[in-house]
Amino acid sequence: MKKLLYLLLLIPIAITANDKKTPSAIKEVTVYLNGAQITRTSNFVLNEGTTELKFTGLSPKIDENSIQISGLKSVSILSMDYGINYLDKFMLMPEATAMIESTKKLTEEIELLKNRISGLQEEELLISKNRQVSSTSESLDLEKLKQISTYYRKRITEIRDEIFTINKEIATKNTAIRDLNLQVKELTSGPAVAQGELVITFDTTITINLDLVLSYIVSDAGWVPTYDIKSENTSSNLQLKYKANVYQNTGNEWKNVKINLSTGNPVKQTTSPVIDTKYLNFVSGYNYQSKAIKKNKYYYNPSVKKVTGVVTDASGQPLPGCNVLIKGTNIGTQTDFDGNYTIVIQRGQELVFSYIGMQTAETPIYASIINTKLDEDNEALEEVVVVGYGTELQGKVAGVRVRGASSISEPKLPLYIVDGIPIPDFTEGDIDTNDIQSLEVLNSYKATAVYGSRASNGVIVITTKKSTTEDDVTNTTFAIKKPYSIKSDGDLIAIEINTFKLETTYQYLAIPIINENVFLTASFKNWEQYNLLPGEANIYFKGGFAGKTVIDPYKTTKEMVVSLGIDSGITVTRKQDRNFKSKSFLGNNRVLNRAYDIEIKNNKNTAVTIKLMDRIPLSENKEIKVSEIETYNANYNDTKGLLTWEVNLNSKETQKERFSYQVKFPKNKHISL
Repeated sequence: MKKLLYLLLLIPIAITANDKKTPSAIKEVTVYLNGAQITRTSNFVLNEGTTELKFTGLSPKIDENSIQISGLKSVSILSMDYGINYLDKFMLMPEATAMIESTKKLTEEIELLKNRISGLQEEELLISKNRQVSSTSESLDLEKLKQISTYYRKRITEIRDEIFTINKEIATKNTAIRDLNLQVKELTSGPAVAQGELVITFDTTITINLDLVLSYIVSDAGWVPTYDIKSENTSSNLQLKYKANVYQNTGNEWKNVKINLSTGNPVKQTTSPVIDTKYLNFVSGYNYQSKAIKKNKYYYNPSVKKVTGVVTDASGQPLPGCNVLIKGTNIGTQTDFDGNYTIVIQRGQELVFSYIGMQTAETPIYASIINTKLDEDNEALEEVVVVGYGTELQGKVAGVRVRGASSISEPKLPLYIVDGIPIPDFTEGDIDTNDIQSLEVLNSYKATAVYGSRASNGVIVITTKKSTTEDDVTNTTFAIKKPYSIKSDGDLIAIEINTFKLETTYQYLAIPIINENVFLTASFKNWEQYNLLPGEANIYFKGGFAGKTVIDPYKTTKEMVVSLGIDSGITVTRKQDRNFKSKSFLGNNRVLNRAYDIEIKNNKNTAVTIKLMDRIPLSENKEIKVSEIETYNANYNDTKGLLTWEVNLNSKETQKERFSYQVKFPKNKHISL
């Protein structure tokens, strides 16, 4: 029994003897737009049997599910446990440890100096005693006594001067110790520091040397695309420098490690969706149908401290009074009459745009210029129009049958137009109310004028929703050749990715209805091959800083155009011709005549070619008629209502352009030109 008890006591001792902290080092980091993958290496020997190793000093922000281990050879892992340990700061800070060591060294030096003082004081005491003996000696003549006294006086003075100097040195060292202690206190004050720990239990049948590779995903790290666009003159090609502002606050310093930059996002939801059968039944009121989750193309940029931009509707019209709020805060502003806004970013990572009748939009703060378009709130429209339209139409048009509305049996049925196509045998259930974007009822008089005799019983015009998809660019990884050291403090570190020479076309652009300045623009094609992401760009022209712009490949089609700034050497003015302006009435309609004169002048010493643009309004309502259009020298896109001139001006030359149109609409209504 005693022998068995002895063996049982030995077993835990043997296992504990194998437990030990194992050092590891960060060798490579793949930084994503949001998050980072850390790769650590560790070399150690495993003895035969079961061994528990503890890897300390890891980040406290590890996604436990992302931990991967390779390099095991024939070794098995029995268990793995990740946790967080809270340690005193001085245990983790080499600066504090070095200061404490310096304090110890200074203290030792002070003790040595004090020993020197003690020796000097003993010498002074001995000299004093010898002086007393010498003064009482009768064998010394007067001259000899003077010499001895002079020596004693000189030596005692030297001793006291040396003691004074040593005391000054001690005082200096004491001051240094006090300063170091204050710095250590400042560094180590506050709560304990969190550090991640990973405990792994290995099992092996042989003694083996392992080169273990440990990788995991951490949060609170990322990179932000940024660009430098440089041009020497309008005859040279653009130079595009693609850079990354890398930041991390993971709890570990990355010291001299290999950096990879990835356009991927490891924290995205990767679980595939599941679709079930949908069963139909009668519903009452508005039946909400959840929308598909969309992909987010933009990522938070911690370097942005102020954001400006314009908020418009889908047609490009500015939205005055739109609320702009930093999500999660009470910091906000409103757009002015032209839809412009400016907001200072004190904290928060997303902006929220809200406007009555429009869908609320949220976007990460990815640049200092964020222009936003808001779509109509179709769900609110459905609640007002579609949900009640069954009952409403039953009182207006016979035989309306759409899911959610009861049928009324009438011999005369209206004509249904769905997405512009007549549906002669429209029946209940053909369209779900959730799929309807808008609905319009035309009485027989209006309907016959548009659709002919088949619409004599009226027309119901239904427009259904159109689904949209958003695709991310293919994930790309940039391997940075130079190793970097990045502290865990959240500061931005600029890393150059690549530099490209772009075949560039320069053009002067003037749109005086929007801005009475002439801008120099540069455009280039085939930008897709460079794997660009949305980001801010610093513009340098002719060796000077020309301003900032935003590169957004998601909003770019064939050509990417960047503005190089305003050229004050070219002026443009746009004025309404007051002599042509008129207002009259024709029956039940009001008639407005408008004409505009544009003058553009080249004050430069060289000839220039300018792209001049303006617009003629288009009607979205058949009661509003735009006619009598005179475009003169302009190229007119009647689909978009845009006017374009190519103006060639010699030095000091001036040119004038003109256009006009007429608008007719019911006199009891109002429009905004």
